[in-house]
Amino acid sequence: MSIDLLRAGTVIPAHPLALTEGRTLDERRQRALTRYYLASGAGGVAVAVHTTQFEIRQAGLLRPVLEISAEVVAKETDRPFVMVAGACGDTAQAVAEAELAASLGYHAVLLSPKVPGAGEPELLERARAVGEVLPVIGFYLQEAVGGRRLSPSFWSSLSEQESLVAIKMAPFDRYRTVDVVRAVAASGRGDDIALYTGNDDNILADLLTPVAGRRIVGGLLGQWAVWTRAAVLMFEEVRRAWAGDDEVLRSLLGRAADLIDANGAVFDVAGGFRGCIAGVHEVLRGQGLLAGTWCLDPLEGLSPGQAEEIARVRAAYPWLSDDDFVAARLDDWLR
Repeated sequence: MSIDLLRAGTVIPAHPLALTEGRTLDERRQRALTRYYLASGAGGVAVAVHTTQFEIRQAGLLRPVLEISAEVVAKETDRPFVMVAGACGDTAQAVAEAELAASLGYHAVLLSPKVPGAGEPELLERARAVGEVLPVIGFYLQEAVGGRRLSPSFWSSLSEQESLVAIKMAPFDRYRTVDVVRAVAASGRGDDIALYTGNDDNILADLLTPVAGRRIVGGLLGQWAVWTRAAVLMFEEVRRAWAGDDEVLRSLLGRAADLIDANGAVFDVAGGFRGCIAGVHEVLRGQGLLAGTWCLDPLEGLSPGQAEEIARVRAAYPWLSDDDFVAARLDDWLR
């Protein structure tokens, strides 16, 4: 049922990492974050991905972070909910991480394309091997945060793998996004592969505009790690627009630039994305969900002026905020 929900399209936040000031795992707040996404109406979460910080592996936190979200979801909801685990490294590492995720009840693996020294044939073989463990979500990651350019033929070959159930398109590049959609359309497996936007700079346009004749059905986004209840309500409006509500469509198009501006602040576009994870933390800290903006790397944090930019967009676009929703439930989530 969860893979059916993934294929139909839903809201999947990229789950952040809750740390104490000493940069150890804050288990209480990690659980609170998962409860927040459940209560917000998200259709799933993606854990151990870029927003969670890839460094959790070196810090020995991969298993506990995956376990916490899996336990909260298993105990606190009985509705379909897509559990996505990120997997990194070469084939052996990615397969081992997929096996861990499968043992904890995760439904699919989002494969990081960051594999030093690997060419496209090696990436395809890795995806095939991981697909023997769990269904695979392909990932086109923007170069500014460590991604790479991948050829249209790569996406064509990946789309032919039966274990591929979705692709997160996050190249932050319209041309490359079209490359992926065209490859899926030409593969003959278009009905089996869900297209998800990861283009945090183009969320509404991606969701509202057919690309190469195909619809992007949902989002797996770092931006949706914050103000998630508002994101869910926005996604419901997107569905109404697709159903023919022209008034809602015009309203969404009129707000698309607001969301881009807000994402620019949260992801620290002016600072070259250096503060993108800390920016997500800053929003959650302001709501009380996190105690601080600490990252595993002590050199990683907010850029100068970024906190002020986040405060500006919060005030400028009240429709994006879910502060009241969080405030009313925070004590229960932190129990």
